[in-house]
Amino acid sequence: MNSNIRLEPHVAAILGALIADSASLGLHWLYDPKRIARIEQTKGLVFLQPDANDYAETKGYFAHGDKMAGDSSGYGELCLLMLRHFAEYGQFKRVEYQTGYRNHFGPGGAYTGYIDAPTRQTLQTLWPLKPEEFPENSGADDDQFAALATIPVVVAIHTGSQRALLTKIEQVVRLTNDNDTAVAAAQYAGIVLFEVLNGKPIPQALSAALPHAGEKLAPLVKEALQPCTLDSAAIAKRFGSACHVLEGMPVIAHIAQQAPDYRTAIEENIRIGGDSCGRGIMLGAITAAYTSQQSGSMSSLPLEWIARYRKLSIAADACAQL
Repeated sequence: MNSNIRLEPHVAAILGALIADSASLGLHWLYDPKRIARIEQTKGLVFLQPDANDYAETKGYFAHGDKMAGDSSGYGELCLLMLRHFAEYGQFKRVEYQTGYRNHFGPGGAYTGYIDAPTRQTLQTLWPLKPEEFPENSGADDDQFAALATIPVVVAIHTGSQRALLTKIEQVVRLTNDNDTAVAAAQYAGIVLFEVLNGKPIPQALSAALPHAGEKLAPLVKEALQPCTLDSAAIAKRFGSACHVLEGMPVIAHIAQQAPDYRTAIEENIRIGGDSCGRGIMLGAITAAYTSQQSGSMSSLPLEWIARYRKLSIAADACAQL
């Protein structure tokens, strides 16, 4: 029985990002593909309860001991925060977003969990200031994956030109990552999703967006797109699987180009380890947006995955408001 749900492509992009992040949480930052393979044989791969024993005596960082299966990482929280911002205001308002960001991730906020370097440094900038004093570029000089976390929402909501989208992406990224490499990676990923939402197949979108990738990222992505079969382990070994966009974006591009459906893409991403949640945000958005426009039994998102995302009702309500 086909238990996949086909959603409107823009909604699919947003939920695809959020669900991919949540599905990956249980093995996030475990840098041991052989250990992950053994865990998959006994416990499965997606929506696992974070367990410190899985990280014992191997390379990894156990960051989510306070989380439950189906929760979001900090990346997923960023994505959902941007979605709720658009649902409340109907457009992007910088100061209001920065205020919401500070209130959510800062002391006394609703967020509990690991705070990465870009988030910590952004909070240090915003916390002592009045909202009217918030700088336009409040982010850290850091190229980690927080830079891409809100991009699925920004792109899915956008109704203007590609040039206007590039400007909006840079504005949003520099709020958390005031770094040129981070901006270029986000603009590349954003234009890929933009092209897919406008009907282009993923391989064409990945190539068409390359002029926006910047001089550091573009050659890496081109190299990652060369293999003609899905070999995510080799690609991750070549480029790395940590939190930096120059490592993760080529991996995203390779899997997105080769994976036949959303489920395969997200599972492959988890298997290679490392910052699977960080990569999952854009990988999930791109593959969900594309598959939601295709016919066949593997279109869009698995129902059982949707049901296990613990903040589904919040995300669904925000999408409905939009």
